[in-house]
Amino acid sequence: MRRLDQLLANLGYCSRRAARDFLRTHGVSDRNGARLLDPSKKVEASAVLVDDAPLDHPDGLLILMHKPLGRICSHDSSGGPSIYDLLPPRWRERTPQVTSIGRLDKETTGVLLLTDQSALVHRLTSPRHHVPKRYLVTVDRDLPPNLDVIFSAGTLLLEGEKDPCEPAIYETRGPREAAVTLTEGRYHQVRRMFAAAAGVTVTSLHRESFGDLTLGGLALGQWLVLPLETLGPPVP
Repeated sequence: MRRLDQLLANLGYCSRRAARDFLRTHGVSDRNGARLLDPSKKVEASAVLVDDAPLDHPDGLLILMHKPLGRICSHDSSGGPSIYDLLPPRWRERTPQVTSIGRLDKETTGVLLLTDQSALVHRLTSPRHHVPKRYLVTVDRDLPPNLDVIFSAGTLLLEGEKDPCEPAIYETRGPREAAVTLTEGRYHQVRRMFAAAAGVTVTSLHRESFGDLTLGGLALGQWLVLPLETLGPPVP
């Protein structure tokens, strides 16, 4: 059980300091309909209603988003429109903070996962867990025929780095189009790999899948909440 003011603050309904006023001005009750007015009262999250609605995902959030162009994966809005602006305002006030599991740059679209579960972020971004991520790539010039060998060798060195990339799966889709599957997530890795291996510039980049998750029919800018167990139990 948790203090009511702490619970409401952690889920973004109000600050702990403002909890008393929030309880006076909103219909916060238990499942028997009894008003809850004492911010220090210990409660079970599953037994609390706000304006007759259950609390928003008190056990945690896992969100699948179709990231659109022009959105940054940052809470600092000084860099431009953010992916977090697409979420309900209350979710942006949660503690722990909702954050992306890895990032996509401003000019990349596709599968993006967000969560407030730090253990899940670590599990899905840790290189030792080798979670595959598949990208569709378009470049500015025709691609050479031997990139599958270069990408799969595990010897490709990116500019400014000392350790080569892990082996990646490369598939030709057309003269200037390819699909690449990675199990790591370095800064701008796909763009830098094509620059290092073929001297070409990526003009379009879309993440098609993250592990087993794909977008299905999710439109650009849309998102949906997934059950926390979607990704299976933690890996030791």
